[in-house]
Amino acid sequence: MARQEQVLLLEPQHELKFRGPFSDVVTTNLKLSNPTDRNVCFKVKTTAPRRYCVRPNSGIIDAGTSINVSVMLQPFDYDPNEKSKHKFMVQSMLAPPDMTDMEGVWKEAKPEELMDSKLRCVFEMPAENEKTHDMESNKMSSLLKSESSALPAKSLSSTLDDGEVKKIMEECKRLQMEAQRLREENKQIREDDGLRMRKGNVMSSQHGSVGMKKDEGLSARTVALVMLFFIVGVIVGKLVL
Repeated sequence: MARQEQVLLLEPQHELKFRGPFSDVVTTNLKLSNPTDRNVCFKVKTTAPRRYCVRPNSGIIDAGTSINVSVMLQPFDYDPNEKSKHKFMVQSMLAPPDMTDMEGVWKEAKPEELMDSKLRCVFEMPAENEKTHDMESNKMSSLLKSESSALPAKSLSSTLDDGEVKKIMEECKRLQMEAQRLREENKQIREDDGLRMRKGNVMSSQHGSVGMKKDEGLSARTVALVMLFFIVGVIVGKLVL
């Protein structure tokens, strides 16, 4: 019995295009749509599985919905003779109502229940004139970046005439002289403060020595008075006795 006609709608229908250069991962999308009123199981297979990463590579598409499959071609050295060897096949079948194990359903499926669609891979390399255009575009973008980095200074000088530039320069000089004057005044104030502090320390030390001498004099007189009172007391005591 012949196989059923594919119920899924593929976009693109016949070929997957990959545009080089292939020095990096190149991704193309495959849209699978299910227009039926039943869930559909699908698998995506390729003749070069090591060259491609397919996500998702299998699953279930609910009735009336669609899914996008990302087909990622891995980096490789492009060989024009190899482009006809890569092919993809989208295999599908109607999901049973009571399905619990998708892998088991695929194993038990009858050949007449399977549907498939084949797609070929097309590799496109940029033409020489496109490469030249890309190189020129890169050079132009680099030139624009370098000019944009120097633009503020150039635009400033172009928008100011000579008189305004002279005024600005004079104002800068005046501000520099004012700043120098303030620094000198600040230095002089610090020196004066230091001198006053040193004088204050000398004065305080002198006052301290005078105070100590006064204290020593007072303490000596106090001792003498005490001794005098003691002697007078002793004499008066003897006379009384």
